[in-house]
Amino acid sequence: MSAWFVRQIGQLYAVEKKLREQKGGPALRDAMRVWQSRPVLNRLHRAMELMRRKTLPQGLLGQAIDYALKRWDALTRFMEDGTLEIDNNLIENSIRPSAVGKRNWLFIGHPEAGERSAVIYTLLGSCRRHGINPFDYLKDLFTRLPSANITQIKSFTPAARVKAQYPPEIQTQLAGQT
Repeated sequence: MSAWFVRQIGQLYAVEKKLREQKGGPALRDAMRVWQSRPVLNRLHRAMELMRRKTLPQGLLGQAIDYALKRWDALTRFMEDGTLEIDNNLIENSIRPSAVGKRNWLFIGHPEAGERSAVIYTLLGSCRRHGINPFDYLKDLFTRLPSANITQIKSFTPAARVKAQYPPEIQTQLAGQT
């Protein structure tokens, strides 16, 4: 029975994959989800309700079903809004480098070195989010920073750089590349 549940979830992800390939906007995502994902979700919900009656609550399957049913609204929220993803994998993947390095950065040497490293990693992550080449950004930053005054510091952030260089529609596209 567990394999059936996995296949159903696979169908949901297949719909999302098609939508990503078609670069579907919110309206298309809403329509496709109602047409293709809603029936799968309805089947899953009905099957979980039936299985809950036949499964031991303390068993692994019983615990998994209870977990899913208690969180059903949150699990299906992506159906209410075409701008929402089915899961948070994009965010998880974007923060993974920080999460992986976190343990290593605890022992970076001098206590102030950790703070300085955090600033640099934050800048580099911001460059990546805004579609900026980190090397070009740092080269420009280190060239301009020595002659800058304190009131100019905010203009050196990656977000400010994108805002100054590109019109709003290009800024949106750059932000969507990550």
